[in-house]
Amino acid sequence: MNVSTNSSKGVSANGFAGPAVPTPSPEPSVAMKGVLDLLHELSQDTSLPRNLRRGIQGAMDQLNKQSVAEDVRVASAVGILDDLANDSNLPVHGRTSLWSVISRLESLP
Repeated sequence: MNVSTNSSKGVSANGFAGPAVPTPSPEPSVAMKGVLDLLHELSQDTSLPRNLRRGIQGAMDQLNKQSVAEDVRVASAVGILDDLANDSNLPVHGRTSLWSVISRLESLP
């Protein structure tokens, strides 16, 4: 039996034939850039209380940590934003915007 390492499955990072292991991309995806742009706009919105803008900045920092897997970064950011969305000091337009961002984050592949 002849085993070929040039199969259609590719060679993984450990040298064995199988599904190729994706390498982390230092460049954020287009969808992630859109989410980061929305969060940046919210962090600059002076109609939101300062503590909420700081929380939004914290969520952006979590999403920008390239040393952490993307799914972990997204889950951390969603947790932060969900806590902020439940804050009683958040204006209605800010809450709606946060829900929109959370929805986009949860739909990322």
